[in-house]
Amino acid sequence: MNEELKRSWLGRLRAGLGRSAGRLGGGIADIVRGKRLDAATLAELEDALIAADLGPAVAARLTAALSKSAPRGEIDDAAVRRLLAAEIAAILVPVARPLEPNPANRPHVVLVTGVNGTGKTTTIGKLAHYYTQRGKRVVLAAGDTFRAAAIEQLQVWGRRAGAEVVARAPGSDAAGLAFEALERAKATNADLLIVDTAGRLHNKADLMAELGKITRVLGKLDASAPHDVLLVLDATTGQNALRQVETFRETVKLTGLVVTKLDGTAKGGVLVALAEKFGLPVVAIGVGEGAEDLRPFEAASFAASLLGLDESPA
Repeated sequence: MNEELKRSWLGRLRAGLGRSAGRLGGGIADIVRGKRLDAATLAELEDALIAADLGPAVAARLTAALSKSAPRGEIDDAAVRRLLAAEIAAILVPVARPLEPNPANRPHVVLVTGVNGTGKTTTIGKLAHYYTQRGKRVVLAAGDTFRAAAIEQLQVWGRRAGAEVVARAPGSDAAGLAFEALERAKATNADLLIVDTAGRLHNKADLMAELGKITRVLGKLDASAPHDVLLVLDATTGQNALRQVETFRETVKLTGLVVTKLDGTAKGGVLVALAEKFGLPVVAIGVGEGAEDLRPFEAASFAASLLGLDESPA
């Protein structure tokens, strides 16, 4: 990413995480103002971190780190936020791994899933835009055959991104459509095939079983496919996102997460909880509706923005 694009993205990221930063940073300021960082203050900070959806395990880890590294005297909130941002970045660095299509696969097959309303189809369109802008030949499979609107939406994104879309009539067999799309992607020597799937409630066994069927059918044409399975998570759901990961992992082998709608919530801290609990790659995050508002995840810039800092922690 060139410097101009990077500055533009960082601006959108900070703006998008404004509600989360306001909730977390404001809470920290209220707690530490005029106080020493003693046991009582640390306990208040731990409660604030949990309330900001970072989860109990992360909150305990962060306050323990503060206890060891922070000055013993009176401390200001900016110093606390810098220390927390550095600790959060350390948690996030191992999971900040963008989706890298393997040229040996040809195409690299990505299955995208998630519960209803996470922005899954839009995410696929934005991923198509991102990779076509980088010279990749992309084919999209309109596998959400339950909704005519999803098929139409993906076709619009495909035209916008310059990606071919393989679609059938609403109600068609999703696994058969995925198979057909893989055949087409192979025939056109595509770099990347991204397969949409119907949004499904993570407690609906029949819909979850369909994911397994799609995976098996793709494997008949390419034994290694799908090469990646991404779960799209809506940040506004907070801690429920952890339950979604647990349930989807029972059906498919998840290889990465995409976290969307970070601009519409004060619960952006859940991404840190996800990283700490599962260690799954966070391949991209979304902070808006535009094609450029979904980008590969960067740990330091996210940590700084989450704490309302202008610069990444040292």
